[in-house]
Amino acid sequence: MEKLLLPKDGLFSYTQDMPKKLTKKQKQEALDTIALQISQCRVCKKDKIGVAVPGEGNPDADIVFIGEAPGKEEAKTGRPFIGRAGKLLRGLINEVGLKEKDVYITSPVKYLPKHVTPTPAEVAHGRKHLLLQFAIIEPKVVVLLGRVAALAVLKQNISIAKEHGTIVENDGIKYLLAYHPAAPLYAPKVKAEIIKDFLQLKQIVKT
Repeated sequence: MEKLLLPKDGLFSYTQDMPKKLTKKQKQEALDTIALQISQCRVCKKDKIGVAVPGEGNPDADIVFIGEAPGKEEAKTGRPFIGRAGKLLRGLINEVGLKEKDVYITSPVKYLPKHVTPTPAEVAHGRKHLLLQFAIIEPKVVVLLGRVAALAVLKQNISIAKEHGTIVENDGIKYLLAYHPAAPLYAPKVKAEIIKDFLQLKQIVKT
């Protein structure tokens, strides 16, 4: 495969205006501020349904999971990955020896699109909020769940069917390309592949 490169602006370019080290409490307060901004963002809300789903989890997490956009259940509650795909994701997180309270889960698009699949423009706008969240959390590992997550972070259209399991390293951060947990709901044979992706994650965590 061709070498995957992170965009020149980087995920953590916003840290230049932030203190070098934030406490866990400060990180949570900063994430809460971003969540408020998202809830008031007219661009985020355009052609969307339900409430904002900014993300949830440990503000000081070493591992961040990035999805696509909220589903119907998420748009009702404001919590990410609580539907059928979320049940699989959270189960896999536990199976590889992680705890939900130790990770952070979010997506580039923070509202449920009326047209279901986010447009490139929606992903590009949502990326701005995502970058700020990343800059605050400062994860060591980022799991990109599906094509939209990869587009938001790497700014590349990647075939997950071909590249899942690939690890991209940049500035000490590891990015794992993985199937989105909704994929096995429509193509059951993919479940074995997403399990392999998470076994990759398990190895990364051990190193």
